[in-house]
Amino acid sequence: MASTSRGSKPSSSRRVSRAPTRIVDLQNNDEKVIDSELVPSSLAPIIPILRVANEIQQLNPRVAYLCRFHAFEKAHYMDPNSTGRGVRQFKTYLIHGLEIEEEETKRILASNDPKEIQLFYQRFYEENIIDGEYKKKPEEMAKIFQIASVLYEVLKTVVPAGKTDEKTERYAKDVEKKKEQYEHYNILPLYAVGVKPTIMEFPEIKAALNALRNVDNLPMPRIHMTHGGPDNSPVVSTERVKSINDILDWLSSIFGFQKGNVANQREHLILLLANMHIRKKESDHTELDGVTVQKLKDKIFKNYTSWCRYLRVEKYNMTPRDCDTKQVDLIYIALYLLIWGEASNVRFMPECLCFIFHNMAHEVHGVLFSNLHPVSGETHQEAARDEESFLRDVITPIYQVLLKEVKRNKGGKTSHSGWRNYDDLNEYFWSDRCLKLGWPMNPKADFFIHSDPMQTGDERVNQAAAGKRMPKTNFVEVRTFLHLYRSFNRMWIFFILAFQAMLIVAWSPSGFLAAFFDEDVFRIVLSIFITSAFLNLFQATLDIVLSWNAWKSLKFSQILRYLLKFAVAAAWAVILPIGYSSSAQNPTGLVKFFSSWAGDWRNHSFYGYAVALYLTPNILSVILFFLPPLRRHMERSNWWILTLVMWWAQPKLYIGRGMHVDMFSLLKYTLFWIMLLISKLAFSYYVEILPLVGPTKLIMEIPIDNYQWHEFFPNVTHNMGVVIAIWAPIVLVYFMDAQIWYAIYSTLFGGIHGAFSHLGEIRTLGMLRSRFEAVLQAFKNRLAPLAKEDSKREHKERLLDRKTIAKFSQVWNEFIYSMRMEDLISNRDRDLLLVPYSSGDVSVVQWPPFLLASKIPIALDMAKDFKGKDDDDLFKKITSDDYMHSAVIECYQTLRDIIYALLEDESDRMILRNICCEVEQSIEHNRFLNRFKMSELPQLSEKLEKFLKLLLAESENFSEPQIINVLQDIMEIITQDIMVDGHEILEGIHHTQDGKVEQRFERLAFRLTLNKSWAEKVVRLHLLLTVKESDINVPQNLEAHRRITFFANSLFMNMPNAPKVQNMLSFSVLTPYVKEDVLYSEDELKKENEDGISTLFYLQKIYPDEWTNFLERIKDVIKDSKEENLEKERMEFIRHWVSYRGQTLARTVRGMMYYKQALELQCFLEFADDEAILGGYRNFEIFEDHKVFQDRAQALADLKFTYVVSCQVYGNQKKSDDARDRSCYINILNLMLTNPSLRVAYIDEREETIQGKSQEFYYSVLVKGGEKLDEEIYRIKLPGRPIDVGEGKPENQNHAIIFTRGEALQTIDMNQDNYFEEAFKMRNVLEEFLKKGRSQRKPTILGLREHIFTGSFSSLAQFVSNQETSFVTIGQRILANPLRVRFHYGHPDIFDRIFHITRGGISKASKIINLNQSIFAGLNSTLRGGFITHHEYIQVGKGHDVGMNQISLFETKLANGNGEQTLSRDVYHLGHRFDFYRMLSFYFTTVGLYFSSMLTVLTVYVFLYGRMYLVLSGIEKEILRNPSIQQSKSLEEALVTQSVFQFGLLLMLPMVMEIDLEKGFRTALSDFIIMQLQLVSVFFMFQLGTKAHYYGRTILHGGSKYQATGRGFVVFHAKFTVNYRLYSRSHFVKGLELFILLIIYEAYGQSYHTSYLDQFITFSMWFLAASWLFAPFVFNPSGFDWPKIVDDWTDWKMWMGNRGGIGVPPSKSWQSWWEEEHEHLKYTSIRGRVVEIILAFRFFVYQYGIVYHLHIAHYSKSLLVYGISWSVMVTALLVLMVGQACRPLLKRVGFWDSLVELARAYDYIMGLIVFLPITVLSWIPVVSELQTRMLFHQAFSRDLQISMILAGRKEKAA
Repeated sequence: MASTSRGSKPSSSRRVSRAPTRIVDLQNNDEKVIDSELVPSSLAPIIPILRVANEIQQLNPRVAYLCRFHAFEKAHYMDPNSTGRGVRQFKTYLIHGLEIEEEETKRILASNDPKEIQLFYQRFYEENIIDGEYKKKPEEMAKIFQIASVLYEVLKTVVPAGKTDEKTERYAKDVEKKKEQYEHYNILPLYAVGVKPTIMEFPEIKAALNALRNVDNLPMPRIHMTHGGPDNSPVVSTERVKSINDILDWLSSIFGFQKGNVANQREHLILLLANMHIRKKESDHTELDGVTVQKLKDKIFKNYTSWCRYLRVEKYNMTPRDCDTKQVDLIYIALYLLIWGEASNVRFMPECLCFIFHNMAHEVHGVLFSNLHPVSGETHQEAARDEESFLRDVITPIYQVLLKEVKRNKGGKTSHSGWRNYDDLNEYFWSDRCLKLGWPMNPKADFFIHSDPMQTGDERVNQAAAGKRMPKTNFVEVRTFLHLYRSFNRMWIFFILAFQAMLIVAWSPSGFLAAFFDEDVFRIVLSIFITSAFLNLFQATLDIVLSWNAWKSLKFSQILRYLLKFAVAAAWAVILPIGYSSSAQNPTGLVKFFSSWAGDWRNHSFYGYAVALYLTPNILSVILFFLPPLRRHMERSNWWILTLVMWWAQPKLYIGRGMHVDMFSLLKYTLFWIMLLISKLAFSYYVEILPLVGPTKLIMEIPIDNYQWHEFFPNVTHNMGVVIAIWAPIVLVYFMDAQIWYAIYSTLFGGIHGAFSHLGEIRTLGMLRSRFEAVLQAFKNRLAPLAKEDSKREHKERLLDRKTIAKFSQVWNEFIYSMRMEDLISNRDRDLLLVPYSSGDVSVVQWPPFLLASKIPIALDMAKDFKGKDDDDLFKKITSDDYMHSAVIECYQTLRDIIYALLEDESDRMILRNICCEVEQSIEHNRFLNRFKMSELPQLSEKLEKFLKLLLAESENFSEPQIINVLQDIMEIITQDIMVDGHEILEGIHHTQDGKVEQRFERLAFRLTLNKSWAEKVVRLHLLLTVKESDINVPQNLEAHRRITFFANSLFMNMPNAPKVQNMLSFSVLTPYVKEDVLYSEDELKKENEDGISTLFYLQKIYPDEWTNFLERIKDVIKDSKEENLEKERMEFIRHWVSYRGQTLARTVRGMMYYKQALELQCFLEFADDEAILGGYRNFEIFEDHKVFQDRAQALADLKFTYVVSCQVYGNQKKSDDARDRSCYINILNLMLTNPSLRVAYIDEREETIQGKSQEFYYSVLVKGGEKLDEEIYRIKLPGRPIDVGEGKPENQNHAIIFTRGEALQTIDMNQDNYFEEAFKMRNVLEEFLKKGRSQRKPTILGLREHIFTGSFSSLAQFVSNQETSFVTIGQRILANPLRVRFHYGHPDIFDRIFHITRGGISKASKIINLNQSIFAGLNSTLRGGFITHHEYIQVGKGHDVGMNQISLFETKLANGNGEQTLSRDVYHLGHRFDFYRMLSFYFTTVGLYFSSMLTVLTVYVFLYGRMYLVLSGIEKEILRNPSIQQSKSLEEALVTQSVFQFGLLLMLPMVMEIDLEKGFRTALSDFIIMQLQLVSVFFMFQLGTKAHYYGRTILHGGSKYQATGRGFVVFHAKFTVNYRLYSRSHFVKGLELFILLIIYEAYGQSYHTSYLDQFITFSMWFLAASWLFAPFVFNPSGFDWPKIVDDWTDWKMWMGNRGGIGVPPSKSWQSWWEEEHEHLKYTSIRGRVVEIILAFRFFVYQYGIVYHLHIAHYSKSLLVYGISWSVMVTALLVLMVGQACRPLLKRVGFWDSLVELARAYDYIMGLIVFLPITVLSWIPVVSELQTRMLFHQAFSRDLQISMILAGRKEKAA
């Protein structure tokens, strides 16, 4: 194909020839640059060659061609047959370009290619390496050396062997020797020489680096290598000592860690040590001290130490006394970090890492202290270990176990009990069995046992896999609601026993609580202990049954405990009933029972003693409850007696020990729950139980003979069917209403807590204005740490004040500028809000102009109208207003300085000085009013305004003569009209110039108008004179208003004082990204929806003020731009403007990079001298040393802050030819190029050919922005694809977490934003990690407040925004304090990074069970002794779903996640390890909320089915004829609470309280009323149905999966088909069922229902049914628009008629959707199928009564009538419900296809029923108008053109 140097006769030219072929269009935007990134993964090694070719293209096209030719040859050599994916196309593409280049490129330096490339190489070396080595930055040199290396590689193939000249060879050797010093680096260029970045000059970095390089005294490993000689010569044995630079290299030589991992952890460790060392106040920062190392060691190995103590094994990270402790400690720390950095998925298994470290540390110990091999005893000598040895020998076998286990999961279709997840495999290492694995690990050990190869797809899904496999470990996640009882048995026992006791007391003759003391009643109450015994027996049984699949993995002691617990519980269940029956002969009252206890114990009943003995463990638990330190010590102790005691109390586990809080916290949440439980039980007794007892007694005594249907149980006495029907809903409400009381109490306590936290102190601009001076003082206290010299300069207090004001102005102004750049404010708003940097020229504080609005005009009017003669009276009036006083003095002094600077003539200046002297002397001698006429001041003010306006005019309107004339007018007014003796001043000054008489004030220095500082003074003075009262309320933008008031308010909150930047904790931010929008493209902006509305047009209407501000901002930018294509530049600005209002990665990155900007500003405020600070941050460039200072600030920011975006598929996007993927890649690349501190981590998939077979290999890669493309920093090979094992998002975070740095880690999601002013408070919030609570625990997770920025899109968005805001404020506030059960609910919490990377990471990743992965991080942190707090003085922006369907999908995800959470071991452990009251907090704030939602819905069903039973049987009519019962409203009163919960009123309580706190009561009340008018109750009822349906379905059947909700701008109309698919089974079916039940109830029972409460309850149920049926259409834009209804109908008919099949998505066919919708029944367990069948049988009840009420059987009540009606009534419905559960059976008998058609008919009918009312309403035009106004009330109130948006009518842009 090509003649090369490998031929017999080398050619001087590189040519390519081939047959003509088709050109492959790869859709490159910039072909010359981008083509290097389109290389197939199997040819990745040629990417650097192509990049170099692109780099040198302009310098020498011929050499660039030679590079590409070499790349082609190398690609052909690597894959000669083009078997790799995309290789053939790539070669074709490349060879086509080479043909063209061969002809077009000409040699420049020589006559042939070998000479050409050698000369170019020499010139490149001389120009860039010799000259640049000590001048250029390390990153530039890294690129140069990379180019030089590639050029030499190409050169060797072009120049014939032996023909390379000596000069070239000498240069090449020098490059080879030095290139390792200049590799691309992340933060620290550790080996760079010459120009070193400032960060490498920090003494702390040098100290850490020197400590790691201390390897001289370490035993160097001798690497023993064996290899065969050439031509099969005999094997040669050699030994060599591997080159060791530092401790990490030494460890790598022993264990075989990857080069990328070593480099990554080297920098990681250096930064950790430097940051910890820099905070030591009294230490030599040039040398790393042992205290710092010890502190880091203690933190990293705290979990390892605990693990060793738990397993009772010796720690191997101890240091002998006689050696260098610091060095050995660093070796162990480095070893752990290297293990962790390469562990991949095993990082989720912290105790597995402990096991690996334990054995490897033992090896290190042997190497260090015996110089003997730990096994053989030989001199320390290692076999050659390549850099993948550790990965291959240690990590990959464990990964394979994980992978094989997860394959048994079959994509979530297999039960959790059938496979081992991360937790099961990690808990294997909680037992000393793990020590039997050996080291190296024995592949035949039980840990590696798994099932035989997976079954094929046609085998039964639920069939047990053949082969031996390991059982579950300690816990089995069985799908059953019984987990709720098992995890929270103490709560259920309490509620059941309380209910029993209250029922017994209420049933007593008197019914009063005092009856409890009656001896007969008390004796019956004592029966609760029998109930307790049976409930404990039930718990013991559940423990055995639900953990049966884990029994093989349990220790004998655990099995023994389960059996003994069961035996003891069974014994009590026998003993207590026997004792109770015997004690019935010897009853005792309460007083008698206790008073005679000591003296007459022999005569007491056996039952009394049995109860006392039975209660003994509980009494001991109560004692320990009030002694938390003792309980903590007992749980953590290894003393065998305490171990035995605790063994009985709770199973011995590695986690969950010693979680007890301090006494004060304990008392707080105990008091909270005691108050709540008293309220709940009192309400239950007096409202639910007691009123119902009387009617129940009467009902039980009434004889009923007139049944209106067949009586099934004629022998049952006391009308028990009626009693059950009445009491069942009450019992459900009893168990549910604690959730209501929790909502009430949490709202009250949260509101009080918020008020004491100073929330809402500044909630309006008026409040801000009145307290602005206090804001400055709060800033000084909170955000401006003083230097030592400042704090000692008490005698220079005034300077300190000026400096403080100057510091405040820097921060405040950058805050204002950031809002201007975000287009929240206009230029005028910005000018009104800015504070001048320095008040050095003015004797008073220069407040921002918005505080001084109209102060000067008012002062002028005051002076003009003043009638007195005494100066003091006038000055007293002015000085009574501090702002006015400041404005007057500033105005006078600024005007003086402006005019004085403008005057060039010295005589003119003398006049001005004399005027000012007269003013000041007049004031001093109290004769001002006598010497000056105040009546002429308005005239002077007008002229001044004109003068200043002329000075500020644009260049084209600038008129020097006009300015001179106006200035002369001003001076004339002052001297002639205002001053009494002004003419004397003029006459006293002679004005001549070279004998020529000139006009006064004619010579002006107009060049001053170009001076920025002077121009700012003019602008400010003009504002002071012209700003009106109406401008006082700036900014007008609601978001800017909110941010300013929140920032000001936060300064008064309980915030730690800011440390200096160098003393702050270092931190990273991590953002996971998959395929979300990065930056909207031009096409996406202009693409119109079906209504003709583009995204750009929509946003212009939603944010009209921000769009105006944007146009104002870019006007000047584009005018000054040097770009040729101005329209393209304008579109780039627009793309960013739109993207910053969506939920895009660009918005998130911009927000997070504010952290670096804030740090750089903080460095300026701390290190700059007084002159620089007073001069201003933005004017700092004028100072000579600003470059040195700027480099230091950036270095310190890099030391403290790292931002990593985990773009999991970035590598695939880079190589993809899909337009959207390419766009995402280019946009991410641009983000890196724009933000040098941004790092992107991704998983690179490479195809490599091994032994003739193509294999996929995976790498974690970190890149940063280079000059034009990304530059690879680290590459670490993985054992396999990470997301094959766990959930996508946590695996995405986990692979990138190794590239984060620092002691803290903030998790930020893709839909979040940040603000500059909040970033400034980051160092304050990080100080919280250093604060110890009363229990001496430091926080491990800091919870932060979120602001939902998507609340303005629609009423739905506002509902969700308010709901979410209340949760992240008042909700989490009360969870953290006093309840102590706040967990991690997603983002933007800050983790103690070292704590969490040693304990499993920042989330859990097991498939399905960890669907809500975020909360498991909090559960795990708490179980492992963590402490989670919540802080509201800092906030982060967050986007939320804004459309009905997106919100519902999000709620579905949460409900599914909570269902899985209910089954999890974490919930079980916390439910048992928490004390009783903390357990209650945990339940009602997590899974209990969802279970209560389900109980609410269940209550409706039970109530209606019970009532239908009563009305259809005729029993209710018979009973209600009894007058005493007719007057009772007890049932209705009891059910009112449930109705309140239904309406979502309880969800609104915290919402209203928080709005009240932060915005005031009036706003809260108006928002509440408006939300009600917008049908917020309909929305909450609908979401109630979502929670109940999916929570219940997940627990019963599983089938939960991650729901991608989409994050766009949703104001489009959702088609009926879409709504039907989403809500048919979860809402429509249930809503229709409730409608039928209510119709029957009303039809047959209405005549005797007269109670208002009864009407309210039935109304709430009608409302619920209507909400479930029609909410999706009410909240659907244009949901009642007739043309859209017609289109929906057509679309729905087509969808219903389409056949399904392979590849047909559910959105296109009813059949495909139906199959998917019922897929969970296909894979559910037998238990799930049985429950579904039982639930389906409820439909017989309809028939049961209706058949007899229709009188079609001539009043016959025979069962035969009912049986015959089977074939007539609702058989089809029943067959459908039962048939789906019995799918396998029906398929075998051939009835399945018939069932499918029956189901289609059913959906047709139901769709028609739902569609008909919508159609009728759409005929009424006003309905559509009302709906639009209701949906977009906020937009209408802001006068936005929503109707135009929805109608699709838009004005053409002019």
